[in-house]
Amino acid sequence: MDRYLDGPEAALALRPDQPVYCFRPHVLIEDAKRFQSLFPGQTAYAVKTNGEPMVIKTLVDAGVTAFDVASPAEFEIVRKYSPDAEMLYMHPVKAQSDIRLALEHYKIRTLVVDHEDEIVKVLRVCRAIDIDHTQVTVFVRLQTKGHAAYELSKKFGAAPSHAVDLLRRLHRIGFKTGICFHVGSQIEDADTYEKAIASAYWVRTRANVPLVGLDVGGGFPADYGRDPKKTNDFTPGLEALMQSIDGAVKEYDFDDLPLVAEPGRVICARAFSLIVRVLLRKGKRLYINDGIWASLSDSWTGKMTMPARIIPDPTIRRRNGDPEKIVPFKVCGATCDSVDILTRPFYLPETIDTGDWIEIGNIGAYSLSLRSHFNGFYPDTFVEVENAFEIGEAPTGRASLETMGD
Repeated sequence: MDRYLDGPEAALALRPDQPVYCFRPHVLIEDAKRFQSLFPGQTAYAVKTNGEPMVIKTLVDAGVTAFDVASPAEFEIVRKYSPDAEMLYMHPVKAQSDIRLALEHYKIRTLVVDHEDEIVKVLRVCRAIDIDHTQVTVFVRLQTKGHAAYELSKKFGAAPSHAVDLLRRLHRIGFKTGICFHVGSQIEDADTYEKAIASAYWVRTRANVPLVGLDVGGGFPADYGRDPKKTNDFTPGLEALMQSIDGAVKEYDFDDLPLVAEPGRVICARAFSLIVRVLLRKGKRLYINDGIWASLSDSWTGKMTMPARIIPDPTIRRRNGDPEKIVPFKVCGATCDSVDILTRPFYLPETIDTGDWIEIGNIGAYSLSLRSHFNGFYPDTFVEVENAFEIGEAPTGRASLETMGD
């Protein structure tokens, strides 16, 4: 992998017409260690957030020993770089063949359910391959309410009374049991975890079965920066969230149990930036070589606001407009799909033109995981850079702000 001081140096050296990911392994390590130092329990990195080999290898080398996995492909990538990392199979709805692969081949012993049929699947597989199910831990995923960019309880989780029944059933069968929840991705309310832990307490006291742990899931937000177009834009800080969790754990008597967290964004977001090129400026529209089917789906669906800086093409001698004036541009993606237009504009210097590059910061979460091969476009070029995105020339704009018209 080629190495550069920062994104602008990479762009001017390569002059790329294809998107380029700038990887910062030292930032990934720094953010992983920061989370581990603040969370009073086991940190299981959520592989779905960014499962690139370079990410998994860097985290393993940095001492991360547990991973939240959801599929055979994720089992494989973790095991490739760590023969003994603990894997937590935390997808609530699983194919029976995948359960067998997890238990038999990858020796996974921690799973999650939110329905009776999932218990039946796990027990059936344990009996079929002659595994002592009393040595398997099954967490019951609890439905929660909160404010987040993505509300995951719309799809997964058992209602509190149902969770009580599931815990009792698991205990009668002989599984080890725990309670888990996932408050959603990129939470926006500092009290979210406290409310979820209070709900878990309600379930625990009514189920009245032994528990081996409490898994507080993910949702820990990345700091993308404040959206200046919003008066109430707020991202809870990691320290404040940890204090809230610690206080709730003590208040609701969970301090007797091991804790687990499944962070994703907060660990990997800052570790990558993305260099895109303006293929065409057409008035107040920018046609770039990426889009919603590639790296920018999260800024589209999750309405994330990311810092961005222009990297001017030095061969452009004459420019129109005021370089200090920041204006909104509608952004169109690389594919020939008419849907490939971001719903929110980029706010960039008025002088941006065809041929310039834009470096979008803090794009390490989900941008790589969600990119597709649609229309033959697939960004897959990486360089390693030394400086964190925020070091050097200040960002000159924002990638994705409030909705605008044509």
